[in-house]
Amino acid sequence: MTTSPTKALHDLGVSELAAGLRAKQFSAAEAAQHFLARAKVHQHLGAFVAMNEDATLAQAQAADARIAAGTAGALEGVPIAHKDIFVTRDFPSTAGSRMLAGYQSPFDATVVTRLAKAGALTLGKLNCDEFAMGSANENSAVAPVGFEAPAPVRNPWDTSRIPGGSSGGSAVAVAARLAPAVTGTDTGGSIRQPASFCGITGIKPTYGRASRYGMIAFASSLDQAGPMARSAEDCALLLSAMCGPDLDRDSTSLDVPAEDYSRSLNDSLEGLRIGIPAEFFGEGLAPDVRAAVNAALKEYEKLGATLVPISLPRTELSIPVYYIIAPAEASSNLSRFDGVKFGHRAKDYTDLVDMYKKTRAEGFGDEVKRRIMIGTYVLSHGYYDAYYLQAQKIRRMIADDFQNAFKECDLIAGPVAPTVAWKLGEHGNNPLADYLADIFTLPASLAGLPGMSVPAGFGEGGMPVGLQLIGNYFAEARLLNAAHRLQQATDFHLRQPGGL
Repeated sequence: MTTSPTKALHDLGVSELAAGLRAKQFSAAEAAQHFLARAKVHQHLGAFVAMNEDATLAQAQAADARIAAGTAGALEGVPIAHKDIFVTRDFPSTAGSRMLAGYQSPFDATVVTRLAKAGALTLGKLNCDEFAMGSANENSAVAPVGFEAPAPVRNPWDTSRIPGGSSGGSAVAVAARLAPAVTGTDTGGSIRQPASFCGITGIKPTYGRASRYGMIAFASSLDQAGPMARSAEDCALLLSAMCGPDLDRDSTSLDVPAEDYSRSLNDSLEGLRIGIPAEFFGEGLAPDVRAAVNAALKEYEKLGATLVPISLPRTELSIPVYYIIAPAEASSNLSRFDGVKFGHRAKDYTDLVDMYKKTRAEGFGDEVKRRIMIGTYVLSHGYYDAYYLQAQKIRRMIADDFQNAFKECDLIAGPVAPTVAWKLGEHGNNPLADYLADIFTLPASLAGLPGMSVPAGFGEGGMPVGLQLIGNYFAEARLLNAAHRLQQATDFHLRQPGGL
């Protein structure tokens, strides 16, 4: 692929930037400086929470040296940014929480290390809901770059709206052309939902494909890293670099070799069976979202795919199951933040127990406290069997529903969320409204399946709508192929917000 000399650097995708760098049409230092300057111009969106220009430019100079020496990696010199849930040596890692304000990790997360090994540069860290808990990116307790106090991330398509969460800063950085690609994490839909709301492409791989080492934990059996970019082709390049076994450091890592996920991007879709779950198209689906999704499905029929009606009968149960299992795991994981070894510590306390209480009361935000309390409750004596154990049983049944469906189809398609992005503050103090927005993304997360969001059109207020594609275990290449072929037939992924 050759780059267009008339395109601005921020309009180039990952593959175009990599090709331009290898051809020495511009240097890694020039690309890094361009994106750093652009991030500053658009800092009102609140996407970045940390930048370190010296560290980024040092990485760029090293990349230019490798390009000159002919030892460039697949992503050499391509600037990206990381969700602030991954620990990094050169940038603070806060997980969007006061609890970790100013924390500087002595090591990089495996995902960060692997992307750096492929040659990618780090522009900075991206805003997210506190400890990745949220569907709107309104729960961050960290001030974005250029702000003096915490502020919500704003959707560049309409700055009065939320970008989705918890990877809201990541989605906004790509949609606003502040970075060509980014990392995100998906526990219950936190890559797919903000990708849908911001009109970009994002993929959550099979659970265990990408190492969780150095990812600040929320729910260990659900958290998974993935890339977010403008196109499926760019996501494939990043995913190929991110994935692979990390058995010595991550007990949930799968012993499955890394793949070239771009290998089958141009395969024909002739004969592909796409399952359409009836439960994803019920009364709760907004008409504008339904219309955009149906139009995308018609494109697949034109490309040779067959639409097959299927059923995922326990879809509605995914919300109560997830909001028992995820808080239970969060309750356990976040117990380490007690003011003893690292992170925030209360200034005034009388004894150790008082220090624990005050530290956690001051350090955690409302949503994190809410989930810790729910998790502690369902794990407590007398309630474990009634709630947590039952939820795990239903989780297995949800996974079985998918396996039954995959006997009839190759991929599953439907909406990512019931509506387009809502207005900032619209859900107010009603967390249940946010939880219900995850109904279509939670089932695949509970089953550990790969899923992605692909731009599929626009709905109410000109806001983006994403099509969700779900594959069977290890079907990332097939998902990316289906997404790529749709993107060759449509231009939704190329459109960008006005005024940027």
